Amino acid sequence: MASAFSHAIVALAMGKAFQSKQLSWRELCLGAFCSVMPDFDVIGFSIGIQYGDLWGHRGLTHSVAFAALFAGSLVALWYRGKPARAMTGLFLYFFLCTVSHGALDAMTDGGLGVAFFSPFDTTRYFFPVRPVLVSPIGVSEFFSAYGVRILTSEALWIWLPTCTILVALRAAQRLWRARSVTS
Repeated sequence: MASAFSHAIVALAMGKAFQSKQLSWRELCLGAFCSVMPDFDVIGFSIGIQYGDLWGHRGLTHSVAFAALFAGSLVALWYRGKPARAMTGLFLYFFLCTVSHGALDAMTDGGLGVAFFSPFDTTRYFFPVRPVLVSPIGVSEFFSAYGVRILTSEALWIWLPTCTILVALRAAQRLWRARSVTS
């Protein structure tokens, strides 16, 4: 898995890429929470759920279906009564944050892969290119020399591209606005 830091950075960058009044710091923090939520499946290890099981690590909670249900639940519970357009935008943001988790994990060099299509298909997948060092599941193992290597790998393969895309999007938005004003 990628570290929680990388999942949150991607979610925050996605939120900042959309210039929307609906995405205050509360929603950005919820987006960051959505991006790490799939890893709550590691609790299953303590109750006997095996890694490769439906509810195992990188299983159902890393799927597209889970991302849709989780995002829909958040919007239905906390944003009921908002205009439909606002609710749709929030759903899309929370969905993308949650589903990005599996996408980042599929770029790592370890684990069993990600069950993107669970519960309909429990096959585990990786992307063809897997440059990101896998982060250990235990927190204590993260704070070591290997942890520094993980953060370096994530900085190169996740943080730098994410920030570059965000800056490019913001520059394009400014250009678009400047052209709209002069037209």
